Amino acid sequence: MTENPDPPTGPERLPEPRLPNGLRKNIPALAVGITTVVPALFADAGERAAFSVIEFFTAQIRNPNTRSAYGVAVRDFSAWCGGRGLALHQLRSPHVALYIEELCAQYAAPTVKQRLAAIKMLFDWLIIRQVVEINPAAAVRGPKYIVTKGLTPVADGEEAKRLLESIDATKLIGLRDRALIALLLYTFARVSAATGMNVEDYYPQGRRFWVRLHEKGGKQHDMPAHHVLEQYIDEYVSAAGIGSDKSSPLFRSAAGTTGRLTGRRMHRLDALRMIGRRTRAAGITTALSCHSFRATGITIYLKRGGLLEHAQKMAAHASAKTTKLYDRREDQVTPR
Repeated sequence: MTENPDPPTGPERLPEPRLPNGLRKNIPALAVGITTVVPALFADAGERAAFSVIEFFTAQIRNPNTRSAYGVAVRDFSAWCGGRGLALHQLRSPHVALYIEELCAQYAAPTVKQRLAAIKMLFDWLIIRQVVEINPAAAVRGPKYIVTKGLTPVADGEEAKRLLESIDATKLIGLRDRALIALLLYTFARVSAATGMNVEDYYPQGRRFWVRLHEKGGKQHDMPAHHVLEQYIDEYVSAAGIGSDKSSPLFRSAAGTTGRLTGRRMHRLDALRMIGRRTRAAGITTALSCHSFRATGITIYLKRGGLLEHAQKMAAHASAKTTKLYDRREDQVTPR
């Protein structure tokens, strides 16, 4: 897909950091001389409140996915307050509790809990910045949600094999896609960690090649590459001619439909769309996502006798309970 060029930057024009997902209300940002976008609930409360929201999203939240999700939560809460004529200084716990009750009727419990967490975290920051005196969300409890098994659609071993074999390895884009899917499958990597790899993050050590993944929370995770994964990455890197460009992105975006790669990093949404195309072309009806290969890989690994604690380490999970959510062996029907 064709990508938009980066906006021009230079001494005469600073880049404009914009809060995610169209938060509407233009105001001058305090002391930096640039325009940004904040919700009306906070912009109407003055410059200190508006700039504190900017600080929260740009300085306090480092993960771009969390930033995007929290941006939606704050935008929608601001709109809800605006629709009821509530100003920032008027907000109290019953207001937030009513908002959460309404969300429970519209969304699943995990979504509601995430949105409540975003509101709580933002107001904690506003207290630190002396914008508000109390956190109106602090006493509000979210819906109960107990998880015993993950809900991510999972491919079985035959489907995963069919998907990899269906990709045309005579084309550069096919080699890239096959290597990326194999990386997700064999390392249990999150897609952001996979697309965030540079060429230097695939490196030789001893007789094996290793991959270095930069997982969320700033964790660096190194592990040996499976021999199939090693073959697929080697073929892709060789065909792309990027082996010597160590500091450049490993998985690069395509230049439209030309079949050529750009020098820019592949985005996780590009990976999601690619997986959708590849699964449809392979005749796989399971609605697979990037995260599906994390669960598929863990399930196959455990089914073949791998230990849960080893799977936990490979997946970079803090708890084996989290890894267990990805174990879908019980979903498989045993033939008579």
